Amino acid sequence: MSAGLDLGGLLAAVDAELPAAAELRRELHRRPELGNEEEGTSAAVAAALPGVERESVLGTGLLFRVGGAAADPPVMARAELDALPIREATGAPFAATGGAMHACGHDVHMAALVALTRAVAALGAGAPPLVAFFQPSEERAPSGARAFLATAAAARPYRAVLGAHVHPTIPFGAVAVPPGPINAACDDFRLLVRGAPTHAAYPHQGRDPVLALAAIVVALQQIVSRRLDPIRPAVVSVTGLDAEGPSNALPGEASAWGTVRTLEPEDRAPALELLGEIAADVARAHGCTAAVELTPGEPALVNDPELAAAAAPLLAAADARLAPGFRSCGSDDIAFLGDLAPLLMAFVGIEGAQEVADVPLHDPRFLPSEKAIGAVARALACLYAAASGATNTDWPQSAGPLPPMRR
Repeated sequence: MSAGLDLGGLLAAVDAELPAAAELRRELHRRPELGNEEEGTSAAVAAALPGVERESVLGTGLLFRVGGAAADPPVMARAELDALPIREATGAPFAATGGAMHACGHDVHMAALVALTRAVAALGAGAPPLVAFFQPSEERAPSGARAFLATAAAARPYRAVLGAHVHPTIPFGAVAVPPGPINAACDDFRLLVRGAPTHAAYPHQGRDPVLALAAIVVALQQIVSRRLDPIRPAVVSVTGLDAEGPSNALPGEASAWGTVRTLEPEDRAPALELLGEIAADVARAHGCTAAVELTPGEPALVNDPELAAAAAPLLAAADARLAPGFRSCGSDDIAFLGDLAPLLMAFVGIEGAQEVADVPLHDPRFLPSEKAIGAVARALACLYAAASGATNTDWPQSAGPLPPMRR
């Protein structure tokens, strides 16, 4: 389909857009908005892509189409519009001043996708078709990607779905695009343990739900350590506990909440079933009862093997080192978009390329350097070329090596 695609020319066009993308990133970072409230963010993205065919979806979401014939199924590349409810502590001149910030790199992702979209538009109709999807509400429920599946735009054919995400545990200059599961399914749970209240001096006259809940919290760790295959990553995290009452009385109820994350899709249902069984059985041993409420989240993010194999040599030719062993129990709702077409997510390294310190995602000091914009944009360009059918022989070798990444 795209034997004439010049990857070197595409990367050069992307690099030419990076100064404007850096300005856009600073504007987006300065004014973050939470999920499904991204009106200003959406307007800033739209202003950066004037004259490009545009469609609004899901309130604040945007689809832009560039390149190619209208009849050809496009490649979709996604970036996230929303920020997190975290107060920023970077001290940057363009730092957010309210109670929200881009602590997960979404500002970088948006700026990079704008750069790629402008570059493909500059190449004209000869470039394979691209749809840039600026998606609302990746960080909070309801998921924007899941909601997109019910729109008319989701009923159209797509050649592939692509994404790129910065990651602080991968060195800058490296990119991970392994085949198979790369991000975990993530399901939320709430536990309610009911006992019988009594005076704290006479615990034998009641049934202690706090003790039962504490035992459940410990026992739940057996799901990962003893009930699932130890070479298949999974995490059960209890992230909150609650039992109201005075210090001299045992309450009638105690509750807990958290998440279950499973990297292998076939481990998801058994892990959730074990959660309910363990909670009920341990509570019963303490003379209590336990109820479990599950809120299904994102499925596992599974990279298409053929797309991953096609992208790897293009990334290497474009001066990116490969990080083949990377897997994460993080989750991303782009996994829902795998229902539309083969899916490929790249994780782009920023270790050593943060402005404040090498801190984790969602840290209030998280601030990738501007070099990260180019790294993400170039990774997306290589994924787009691979999904469009290009190979590492599809650019003029006489033109010399591809333009290197800015270190």
